[in-house]
Amino acid sequence: MSVRVRRIYDEPESDDGRRVLVDRLWPRGISKDEAHVDEWPKELTPSSELRKWFHGGGAYEEFRHRYETELAAPAAAELLDGLRKAARKGRMTLLTASKTPERSHAQVLLDLLKG
Repeated sequence: MSVRVRRIYDEPESDDGRRVLVDRLWPRGISKDEAHVDEWPKELTPSSELRKWFHGGGAYEEFRHRYETELAAPAAAELLDGLRKAARKGRMTLLTASKTPERSHAQVLLDLLKG
């Protein structure tokens, strides 16, 4: 399985494969044409409450735990499984506007997809 995380503001690359936006809100300052997004599964993103808690100063490890709990709910687990199956078929790039993708929900998704 070949999955990676990139910032949506980075120029698309030929080896991105399927480009999946994993943010709940559309990123500021980028048009849909510029983004080259193939899929936008908003239901897999952290809840608004969790996102606000984390951006309000919540600890990353606690955020990670809470987000994994949200992803374990039946509807989210089904969507995550669908994303995992798609990732097995070819290269996939998870896109986020986060300034620190390695400490974001995108990293949690990446770890769950690979794990």
